[in-house]
Amino acid sequence: MTLKPIAFCLLVALTGCKPKPPANGLLPITLQTDWYPQPEMGGFYEAQLQGLYKQAGLDVTIAPGGPTIVGEQMVATNTAQFSMGSSDKVLTSVSQGIPLVAVAATMQQDPQALMVHAASPVKTFADLEGKTIAAKPGSTWFQYLLSRFNLKNVREIPATYSVANFLQDPNYIQQAFVTSEPYFANKAGSQVRTLLISSTGYQPYRVIYTSRRFLMQHPDAVQKFVDASMAGWKAYLADPVPVDAELQKLNPALNIEQMKFSVETLKANHFVDGDGTPDSHLGHFTHQRWDALYQQLLDLKVITHPIDPSTAYVTRFAP
Repeated sequence: MTLKPIAFCLLVALTGCKPKPPANGLLPITLQTDWYPQPEMGGFYEAQLQGLYKQAGLDVTIAPGGPTIVGEQMVATNTAQFSMGSSDKVLTSVSQGIPLVAVAATMQQDPQALMVHAASPVKTFADLEGKTIAAKPGSTWFQYLLSRFNLKNVREIPATYSVANFLQDPNYIQQAFVTSEPYFANKAGSQVRTLLISSTGYQPYRVIYTSRRFLMQHPDAVQKFVDASMAGWKAYLADPVPVDAELQKLNPALNIEQMKFSVETLKANHFVDGDGTPDSHLGHFTHQRWDALYQQLLDLKVITHPIDPSTAYVTRFAP
């Protein structure tokens, strides 16, 4: 399947007209991922590889993301029917009038962290005072750290999505997914430590979201997509090898050892299933987590136009 022409998608989004059913009887769906193919999205590729989406009546295309792809815009214009992101971003988008709805959690806890060298004097987040941090500009979790730990003298520089600078500078501090960057740093001979953002009390979900219009028009398709995706995640975590081989074809920058590290880290930390947490259930949301996150965004003034946070997500689709 190919992406629909943007003009047609805009017409559908603006008029509310439902696209005609395809000749093969399968509903065309595009999932816009938030990065290049990697194990952190392995459950979706597993569902596709096993034919779970087609069994559910869906013709799913997984469109790779990257630093210039804005999933919120893709979904809002119906260029993609689903995308991946974080629950804080969904809440912020809804407060700005973008009608997004999170329908399931892909990770119960976010693997976002800060990575420092093992010998760094930074042992806690409070130790960041006076330091320079490489982070994606505008990251809400960064603003939260400044507020939560009363950091007055922290310099932010743009993240490079690489560990090259980190390897050259023993004082370098950068954002990282604990499932990814530590592997590359260790492979290059650097011992590292990571400080998980979620340990501070800032705990967004990683989510799948769609548009409110698509949800209203195709609730059955949303349910089928969520069910197939969660089944894919269960299968992927049980045996990632077949999909990892496929991921390597799609993204030659990956290697088997790296992917094994990512999957083992996902499982060891229960990022996907949240085992041992109050909402330990694959795909699950709790109102308490969403409400707490919304209040944090209000306090940070990231959200300046108050909303009902329950309009940004639904709980009925999680298995």
